[in-house]
Amino acid sequence: MNATYMPDIRIIDRADYDDWDNHILLNEQGGPYLTTAWKDAVESGYGHKAVYLAAYKANTIVGALPLIRIKPPLGKGCLVSLPFCDYGGILADNNDNAEALLSSALGLAKEMHATLEIRTPEPCPSIEKNSEFLNATNKCRMILALPEDSERLWSSFKSKLRSQVKRAVKDGLYVRLGRQELLDDFYRVFSRNMRDLGSPAHSGKWMKKVFYAFGENAKAGVVYKDNFPIAVGIILMHKNTATIPWASTLKEYNRLSPNMLLYWSFLEYAADQGYQLFDFGRSTPGEGTYAFKKQWGALPVPLSWYRHSEKLNNHRDAGTDNSPLRKTAEKLWQRLPLLVANNVGPHLRKYIDR
Repeated sequence: MNATYMPDIRIIDRADYDDWDNHILLNEQGGPYLTTAWKDAVESGYGHKAVYLAAYKANTIVGALPLIRIKPPLGKGCLVSLPFCDYGGILADNNDNAEALLSSALGLAKEMHATLEIRTPEPCPSIEKNSEFLNATNKCRMILALPEDSERLWSSFKSKLRSQVKRAVKDGLYVRLGRQELLDDFYRVFSRNMRDLGSPAHSGKWMKKVFYAFGENAKAGVVYKDNFPIAVGIILMHKNTATIPWASTLKEYNRLSPNMLLYWSFLEYAADQGYQLFDFGRSTPGEGTYAFKKQWGALPVPLSWYRHSEKLNNHRDAGTDNSPLRKTAEKLWQRLPLLVANNVGPHLRKYIDR
């Protein structure tokens, strides 16, 4: 890196929020998770320490690297860019700025005695040239390019897919899109589904903080059967993209295809509101969620999750979800009464950074 052009690296405060968000908005790899709204949600919802590094030149942000410290009660913790979502990463105008941010992040991790993980939506040359980082996931995002309106989108689907959506409506299912007023119904389905999957659920407080932080750029969807919520999801909007970070369905209603109606409703909304892309979120190629998203026409975009270690043999694959220990923990969690899972789960979930 040419020292003559080294930027000034600062940790942003609230006075810098507008400059930060404008930088994210102008960058092609920017997304909802990299905005200060995600920072506010994580800090206020879970109390984690956020360190958002900005590279400045002449009082202008020319690079950004958002970091959140996830530190369990026992353990050194990890600096993650970013937790609870698919990606964070370095958004810089050139390699010099990116390398300056990376160097600062490594210094912070050493100072905090923490590991460092930087998750990017596509390969990052500044990180890949550093031999102490390993790309530690096999997952991908599923992205669908949207046409000008929902009518064209509907016409592009195969008849089998359209019939599944129509059948859900014929069976009496209906959907509501809204905001905070739907969060109780959302959490009712979401928390139960997560318990059934064997995973601790995010807290209801966290979901409310997300909605508060994102304002009009967050929307909930709930599918009902006889006024009872059976499928739910949340989308976040940023620039030209609508992203769905969370969706859940009650398994006993799967035969009615409520998830098909839910996703179509989100896609219909996004297309008619002028969004150009729909991000279905993270999947593992070959698994069920991958096939579900692919049927809508979504295409895979590999994720790059880089974990730093001076001893690469200490790495575990972040994309491996089938370890015996994990499977045992899932089975035990599935047996918990829902009330217990909902009370205990959020206290654990805040330290699970994926």
